[in-house]
Amino acid sequence: MLADNEKKELINKLKRAKEEISAVKSKLSKANSEKEALFRQKAAVSQEIKDKINFVQEAKKKRNNLTSEVKGTKVKRDQLNKQISEELKIVKDIKEVTPVSHVPESYNKPKDSPATIKKKIETLETKIETEPMSFQKEQVVMKEIRFLKKQYNQIKDATSEISDIRSKNRELNKLKKEANKLHRDLQKQAKESQEFHEQLIEYSKEIDILREKEKASHELFLERKKSYMGVNNELKVKLEEFKKVKEELESNDVQVAELEHEKKKKNLKEKTKEVNDKIKKRHKLTTEDLLVMQQGK
Repeated sequence: MLADNEKKELINKLKRAKEEISAVKSKLSKANSEKEALFRQKAAVSQEIKDKINFVQEAKKKRNNLTSEVKGTKVKRDQLNKQISEELKIVKDIKEVTPVSHVPESYNKPKDSPATIKKKIETLETKIETEPMSFQKEQVVMKEIRFLKKQYNQIKDATSEISDIRSKNRELNKLKKEANKLHRDLQKQAKESQEFHEQLIEYSKEIDILREKEKASHELFLERKKSYMGVNNELKVKLEEFKKVKEELESNDVQVAELEHEKKKKNLKEKTKEVNDKIKKRHKLTTEDLLVMQQGK
């Protein structure tokens, strides 16, 4: 059996162990809060990295699609430019074979249109066939017919040339409009592709920075986790000490629960006395005082 002073010493030791356990629990709670806060911080950075990587992947896909479109548009534009060059050469060749300068100045006048000249020729030929005339006059009419036929052939050739040139010019204008549209599309696609490329570079830099931040957060989290585990082990040691002291007291017929009950009973008795003194002195009672009175009944 333990002597009274030994029991008292063990009881005090149990009390200190309990207080130490309470302090370590508070310390553990704080360490856990810090650890979890760092874990959430790291998780937030990791999520941000994931979001940016998803954006980068999507942007790469769009950029690559635009790059393919740019290549395709360039091929179409180059083909059109080649076709335009070929058509321009054809027009040039037409002008060289039958220069527009060969067209009589009077061609633009309505009375000298091919149909008008042809009608004049037919009228003169009919006149020779149906009207009696002198040899000299007939020679004059024949000379005029030959001149008109020559003029008619020149105008006919020129008309065909002009018609071909106008047709080619219309085709050229159409091709040029299409080429200009392709060029505008090409510029737009190239600009969008460049914008996506610049965004990729910017986001890649941001991801690198975030990875460093993630690494730092993870390292801090591991430190706090290590600290938490240390405090947790400290708590286990304190709980084990408390258990040993409690078992030693109980093995010597000292019930810890009874000790606690006696202690609470003593404290309640002292508080009840204080409340009664307040009542005698007519001091105002607090809610705690009222509770003490109820427990003391």
